[in-house]
Amino acid sequence: MTVNIDNPFRTVKGGLIDRENPFDFGFDGVLMQGYRGDTLASALLANGIHLTARSFKYHRPRGIMTAGSEEPNALVTIRSGGRREPNTRATMQELYDGLEAVSQNRWPSLGFDVLGINDWVSRFLPAGFYYKTFMGPHKSWWYNLYEPFIRRAAGLGKAGYQRDPDHYGKMHGHCDVLVVGAGPTGLTAARALAEAGKKVILADENPQLGGQCLWNGDQVDDQPASEWAARVTAALKAMPNVRVLSRTTVFGAYDSLTFGAVERVCDHMAEPVENLPQQRFWFITAQSVVYATGAIERPLVMDGNDRPGVMMAAAAHKYLNQFAVVPGKRVAIATNNDSAYAAAADLAANSVDVAAVIDVRKAAGTELASQFDTKFGACVHEVRGGTKIKSAAIASLSGDALGNTLETLAIDALLMSGGWTPNVHLMCHKGGKPVWDEALAAMVPGELPAKEYAAGSVTGAGTTATCIDQGLDIAGKILGEPLSISERAYSRVEWNVEAFWKTPGSKRGFVEFQNDATAKDIDLAVQEGYKSVEHMKRYTTLGMATDQGKMANINGLALLSKARQQAIPEVGTTTYRPPFTPFGIGAVAGHRIGKRFVPTRYTSTHRWAENKAGAVMTDAGLWKRAQWFHQEGDKSWIESCNREVLNTRNKVGLNDVSTLGKIDIQGPDAGEFLNRLYTNGFAKLPVGKARYGMMLREDGSVMDDGTTSRLSENHYYMTTTTAAAGAVISHMEYYHQAIWPSLKVQFTSVTDQWSAFAVAGPRSRDVLRKVIEDLDLSHEAFPFMAVADCTVLGGKTARLFRISFSGELAYEIAVDARYGQQLWDALMAAGEEFGIAPYGLEALNVMRIEKGHVTHAELDGRVSIADTGLGKMASTKKDFIGRVATTRPAYGEKGREQLVGLRPVGAPTYGLTSEGQPDGPIMRAGTIVYGKDGALDWQNMQGWVSSVCYSPMLQGMIGLAFVADGHSRLGETVRLHSHLHEQRGESHAVEVELVSGHFFDPENERLLQ
Repeated sequence: MTVNIDNPFRTVKGGLIDRENPFDFGFDGVLMQGYRGDTLASALLANGIHLTARSFKYHRPRGIMTAGSEEPNALVTIRSGGRREPNTRATMQELYDGLEAVSQNRWPSLGFDVLGINDWVSRFLPAGFYYKTFMGPHKSWWYNLYEPFIRRAAGLGKAGYQRDPDHYGKMHGHCDVLVVGAGPTGLTAARALAEAGKKVILADENPQLGGQCLWNGDQVDDQPASEWAARVTAALKAMPNVRVLSRTTVFGAYDSLTFGAVERVCDHMAEPVENLPQQRFWFITAQSVVYATGAIERPLVMDGNDRPGVMMAAAAHKYLNQFAVVPGKRVAIATNNDSAYAAAADLAANSVDVAAVIDVRKAAGTELASQFDTKFGACVHEVRGGTKIKSAAIASLSGDALGNTLETLAIDALLMSGGWTPNVHLMCHKGGKPVWDEALAAMVPGELPAKEYAAGSVTGAGTTATCIDQGLDIAGKILGEPLSISERAYSRVEWNVEAFWKTPGSKRGFVEFQNDATAKDIDLAVQEGYKSVEHMKRYTTLGMATDQGKMANINGLALLSKARQQAIPEVGTTTYRPPFTPFGIGAVAGHRIGKRFVPTRYTSTHRWAENKAGAVMTDAGLWKRAQWFHQEGDKSWIESCNREVLNTRNKVGLNDVSTLGKIDIQGPDAGEFLNRLYTNGFAKLPVGKARYGMMLREDGSVMDDGTTSRLSENHYYMTTTTAAAGAVISHMEYYHQAIWPSLKVQFTSVTDQWSAFAVAGPRSRDVLRKVIEDLDLSHEAFPFMAVADCTVLGGKTARLFRISFSGELAYEIAVDARYGQQLWDALMAAGEEFGIAPYGLEALNVMRIEKGHVTHAELDGRVSIADTGLGKMASTKKDFIGRVATTRPAYGEKGREQLVGLRPVGAPTYGLTSEGQPDGPIMRAGTIVYGKDGALDWQNMQGWVSSVCYSPMLQGMIGLAFVADGHSRLGETVRLHSHLHEQRGESHAVEVELVSGHFFDPENERLLQ
């Protein structure tokens, strides 16, 4: 590794860095040195590194331009392996010992980038060129030439593929007042509010609080403003009613004064501290909010304004006074306002040769201008250089045109200041519109909702003194009383901006630096009809970089207004959206990864089933369910399954159905609500009865099926498919809140509150009679689809439902989940004399296929209720979700796939082999149904197989399938074939007969015993 531990651009003294704690770090394989308190950007500048990146489109060399989160250029990749983090802004990354950074978007190296040829042919790559070029001349060109090239060239940093070893946290914060921004305004407001007893959260994206006070050279009470900021910060941190969140970006504002924020807890460390998250995602809820978000300095649009060595004047000022770094040895400053003169003065005081200040105005509003060779009424019309600037050409201004070239200055840095853009983003996230301030030449916050306040530089306050005054004033408004302060601040300069949007005659002044959008591109967009500000944005990509246009939007807006010959307020702005700055997706996920993202849910009988009964478990939605119960001597899972089916059909079986979704529904309009949800009627369902129902989506497709029971006049209990429980309750919430908010009904998931067991088989009534203490279970007293409360386990309340999924005489009994295992044990003990045995999901599926019952294997989101053969369940006397859609011609057209049964032709009955496998034709779910004759190609495809099983009751394979016009084709022969199994070398072509899906007990005699 090359070594460079010299800091040629570091001042001997000053700054807020800790010179007693040097750090070694690397950039593109070169070892360098910085200090605690540096950012990666300040440390690179101290080592004389200005070239840090290549632009996205033309691959032009780019350098560090700013000192904050608005940085468009200096994006690097830090760390490695699972901790690899691309597109890290060097200006925001705090330096730590051993940091390794790599430049991006270049090959083979930063100094020599092959794709830099794009810059040489840029005249052929104007805005929108890809929309026109990549459409022809032949489609094959896109697949074989354009797309491979674009995919290789596109992107900035590259994400890693290894698992991130760090963890991320989430927190909820509640406060009386959230103060966003901890500059002089935010510090003042937070202190005043906290001293009045308010609970305050103060959030700022920087590690040190104070904002401009840390570097602008102003004074408060005859002391440096940085010392005042440190004193106020210490006082706030000591207050029990204040939470100070440094390194925290409030990225989004949402309804009801809720805010999203990301705290970079350990990003400034080589590795996270044990038990601390890398980042923390905050949900903040406030009673009031103070937006003290400050302002961003704008660049000037001129030829060469993107060269490494061109920097914002305020950034250079910050690097000097906060980080003890100078941007160059000989600098020039281009400005249209007074703030740049303070930077010039402090640079000159630190032995930097300020060659000239080029001011587009006729005069300055500060006496500091007299200290320099100030050229009024002039501008920089071109910056020259390659990977580092060498000179700047200066010309006089004559109205809207350039005058004579005054001189060319040999410099190694150009500092520019085109005015200030208030950070209005958060105030616009909920639809607020900023307003144009002609004096400031920028957008400022418009009218804010109640309990939302803006103060400081975001409103146009250009001095520390004004910011402190406004912070105190806003605190007084929140408290309802005027406040006074004894502190007095002294500011050297005010802004005094004169609008200047582009150097006249500029051929290639960049407006959006990362995406290479120029002033010429904006003119082209207007010429080609993309006059809307939103259309211009997308056509030119201006404002679509990682900085989301923080540097570019106002300049772009002004240039668009000029091209359209309209005032800026008439042109409008683009839409401000969260997040304010990018952040890692790990912060969004937080702890919700792996098992924490989809936590495994266990039924009350899980341990018994797995540890004592030999259950093989499987995933069912979010739950673990017993798939089958293995016993010694079972040669295969099919034998286990067959044993369970036969025992249930002939004796009695017990199955844990606790995983089914359970929704408790109450209210005077509960019946009407269910009537609208289901295709069949529920409003007139008698108390003490259950009913099977189908629920459709708005497009007419079946969403879910299940039973709903009426427990009392205004109380219902719904069950859903295990995997669809979340989707169903979300569906219900949407329609209740958005479509029918006037219905008086409430509902909640009670899936976890109840353990439920299916007791099925001819002896099921005998078992329950020994467990239930107070209910007549005779068929006459408790018929099919009856529901009642009952008592079990010596006084515990349970609910009994006479419903059946297996087609047998069957019941489902539910009890408080705390007593689930106890009830299961009681049922097993009571059923011992009747041959009770548990059965798993495979046996349950075999029995439901034997009866032709559907599950989500059939209800895949494309099926209508008529396709399933249950069309008569769609009421013609009432409205329900999806009713209109069911009348669409497509749902009744010829050739539509309909649910039928399948049985192999020629050998419908056979047993198992010695290995426990079916000894006959094998059908597989997912295979394609083809016509009996013809080729096995898409033209002869007639449907697909949804479910298959080996039926021990029928001693052969049976299945369910969707076949074109299947309901009218029963008795026909078709073929099943799987090309996938054919590729695997498995013979899989079976002739099957289309039959009714009701294979077993079609008259339901067993069900109604």
